[in-house]
Amino acid sequence: MIRSHFEKELEDLHYDVLKMGSLVEEAIANAITSLVNHDVELAQKVISDDDRIDKMEVEIDNKCAKIMVTQQPIAKDLRVVLTGLKIVTDLERMADHAVDIAKTTVRIANQKYIKPLIDIPRMAEIVREMVKMSLDSYVREDIELAKSIGEKDDIVDALYKQVFRELLTYMMEDPKNIDQATQFLFVARYLERIADHTTNICEWVIFLDTGEHIDLN
Repeated sequence: MIRSHFEKELEDLHYDVLKMGSLVEEAIANAITSLVNHDVELAQKVISDDDRIDKMEVEIDNKCAKIMVTQQPIAKDLRVVLTGLKIVTDLERMADHAVDIAKTTVRIANQKYIKPLIDIPRMAEIVREMVKMSLDSYVREDIELAKSIGEKDDIVDALYKQVFRELLTYMMEDPKNIDQATQFLFVARYLERIADHTTNICEWVIFLDTGEHIDLN
């Protein structure tokens, strides 16, 4: 009876992490859509919805603390709780970066963009795939899927360097481009950081199954 109650608590933790992950995926998608479409209303939604994600992180942290105190888990059970704690921390930081992108939308919404946004949306699409992959690897405890995230991260890093070089050229050609180009550079950096957080999640998925820490960056 005690064990079944404990397993129910772990199932609830699993569900909460996935629910939070779904909200973060949506925040990233909406943030980039708002930027591409100059959609201030959607950007404001991303910003306001972040409170819900922050509250979820606190609730999950509290649940994990309660499980640690009342159940005193060991071995694999302990790793399940620790992994949940670590993953929601990374998810919350991803959501913060989505908010950063949305705030950029608000700042430059009334400006004509210095260039069509091509590589940044491409980066965002790959990053969203990475978020989904990391959560899928968590759901299935799929180590091979978790390890494969590094290939996607390399693509994001390469795109970031490409965006950086291109925007630097725009800055050099006309000083009037500096402010907006800098804003786009920040967006690319936020996406690159979100990608790094997905690799963190995958590292914790590997830890969950093996008890070993592996650097996927």
